Amino acid sequence: MGPEDGRARLRGDARGVEGAGEPRRLHSDARARPLVGALAHAPVLERIAVTALTPSVAIVGRPNVGKSTLFNRLVGRRQAIVNDRPGVTRDRIVARSELAPGRPVEWVDTGGLVPGDDPLGLNEQVMLAVEACDLALLVVDGVEGLTTADERVLAALRSRRKPMVLVVNKADVRRAADGVGEFWALGLGEPAAVSAEHGLGIGALIERVEAELPALEAPPEPAPGGVAVAIVGRPNVGKSSLLNRLVGEPRTLVSPVAGTTRDPIDTLVSRDDRRYLLIDTAGIRRRSKVSEAPEELAVLLARRQIERAEIAILVIEAPAGVTSGDLAVAGAIWEAGRAAVVAINKWDLLEEEGRERIEQTWLRLAEVLAGPPRVNLSALTGRGAERVFAAVDEARRGYRLEIPTGELNRAFEGWLRQHQPPVVEERPWKLFYASQVATGPPTFMLFANRALPISHSYRRYLENRLRESFGLGGVPVRLVIRRRST
Repeated sequence: MGPEDGRARLRGDARGVEGAGEPRRLHSDARARPLVGALAHAPVLERIAVTALTPSVAIVGRPNVGKSTLFNRLVGRRQAIVNDRPGVTRDRIVARSELAPGRPVEWVDTGGLVPGDDPLGLNEQVMLAVEACDLALLVVDGVEGLTTADERVLAALRSRRKPMVLVVNKADVRRAADGVGEFWALGLGEPAAVSAEHGLGIGALIERVEAELPALEAPPEPAPGGVAVAIVGRPNVGKSSLLNRLVGEPRTLVSPVAGTTRDPIDTLVSRDDRRYLLIDTAGIRRRSKVSEAPEELAVLLARRQIERAEIAILVIEAPAGVTSGDLAVAGAIWEAGRAAVVAINKWDLLEEEGRERIEQTWLRLAEVLAGPPRVNLSALTGRGAERVFAAVDEARRGYRLEIPTGELNRAFEGWLRQHQPPVVEERPWKLFYASQVATGPPTFMLFANRALPISHSYRRYLENRLRESFGLGGVPVRLVIRRRST
């Protein structure tokens, strides 16, 4: 058996049943952690809020004040297109850095926010980015001084009720440095004077941002025995319709316009003595322009939700098939180390030809998410929706599965006999023993004669054997290699 065999089998197993797909079952294992415990007198629904792990900061302002230059300076590398022509930065760019060791942050660069007329279609996208973030940096030009446009931009931002820091750029110019005081009139407290071009004042700005942002928190435990589930996907694929179907009440405003989900309060559902915290789209208000460039922001929103959850339900639209946007959100799930379930919505709208087409595109998604549980459904009619909870239970069992050391090592011995490990630097790579060191996701320590990393193909072979043998489809598997002296 070769290193690609496991991936091929995963692809085949991931195919859903026509109609409402029955999710695959994990192997029964009494040693696995129980999913939930009985909760006497638990309410059917509760409303709770949970803080995201990685905060994000939107850099906004009227055109030509130096937003992209500041973004590049904060990120530490040149990513945004910088030009003196107003409106040249058309698309948001998202990048991560650290405010301090262990304190990650996402910076969101925006196109110019043009007050009043919006011929470039930027206002809607910028406001959408602001709503997705925890803090806004309002950048103004210290050389030009306070303008009416700055005041109108501030008014637009205040309507979103987000905390803000005022950044006066180009403060290296004497005229700008002398005029910083006039910006106190905006009522945002002490302005942060910087020169994005020359790096002046950036350290103090980062300290200010760190002070303003919420403290990082561990992934939430919504309730004893509960499981946090993020419902993610591209705009207008039916995330909120699916949530409403699972909850059984009209919780959020839903309309055919992409990005029309309001009321981001999460919902705690009790079902068969099990509790699920269902996390919906984080605060996207109605935006008529969102369909023009939603993909990057959809991924940003998905990451923020995924970090709060153990399981991510990726909702895709059956008539559209698997799109690049779907694959981008799937990549965010995998990067975050969360287990995945795929809900293919609007399955009832497909004819036979359409079902064959989506099965072809499904293979790409199944590969990214390593054969996740899949449910074909219609959120509108409810057909197949009841199987979503079973799929979540399956994913969670795999995510929290504990494999006894003896059983694990017997399995590895068999896999190594079937496919010999590669030679590393002209010496055979020898595995002494393996031990599971964590769950959520399952993480395994491999003690070998060499600490050098094994080849990508052989790592994939071992990961796929683990998934196949222990029912870990859709679950990230971590392999850590350590050297052990003979």
